[in-house]
Amino acid sequence: MYKWILGLGGLFLTRKIAVGILGYIIGSLIDAYGRSAGKEGNSSGRQTIDPFEFYRQQSSRYDIQTMLMALSAAVMKADGKILKVELDYVKSFFQAQFGDRFTKEHLQILKHFLDSGQIPLNEICNDIRSRMPIEVRIQLIHYLFGIAKADGDVSTPELNSIHRIANSLGISAVDFESVKNMFYRNVDSDYKILGIDSNASDDEVKKAYRKMAIAYHPDKVAQMGDEYQKGAKEKFQKIQDAYEAIKKRRGIK
Repeated sequence: MYKWILGLGGLFLTRKIAVGILGYIIGSLIDAYGRSAGKEGNSSGRQTIDPFEFYRQQSSRYDIQTMLMALSAAVMKADGKILKVELDYVKSFFQAQFGDRFTKEHLQILKHFLDSGQIPLNEICNDIRSRMPIEVRIQLIHYLFGIAKADGDVSTPELNSIHRIANSLGISAVDFESVKNMFYRNVDSDYKILGIDSNASDDEVKKAYRKMAIAYHPDKVAQMGDEYQKGAKEKFQKIQDAYEAIKKRRGIK
């Protein structure tokens, strides 16, 4: 039943065949689970889980918190030294983002990744890429730069680690440079935040600002937790500040 409801519903609502096929696949999983859960429930009386939760478990090896802990560990250990200020930054983010869902178990998961010789970054990034929209993935890069900057400086190994993660997450070079220059500044940082170079005309500066202001408005991640929204607001403010600095430097009205 669900395979037809989700398959046809997705097709009619979006007019996209791919969405209809995805809905059909998800619905088939739900139907299959419903049949097996019904048999199990009748024979053992055990409580069944939500079918969408069943699908989530089947579609990914890791939950979101675990994946973020893995990426956090990759950046924390990139320069060969793990600092308390970085750990405090991670704990603060997770407590604000996940609330009661953030437990000591997640800190143990972080420790496991910090102690492990290798983190399956490609696998984890591919999973995140398939589950998160681009706006959230960019905000995740913002968070990782926050870890690197927690001690006051973004080292070259940390920068390289975040760059590798950004590539695996499908973040464009322009978007990466925009976020990077909020933490790793040089003389051209204001222009790079807007995704242009210093040779751009005044009209190009204005156009770039409008494009970035629309693309990275905090409303884009309104469905996420407080820490994502906080990061989005900080990024949006830095876009505003970069534009104002360029306007002042050029005398643009």
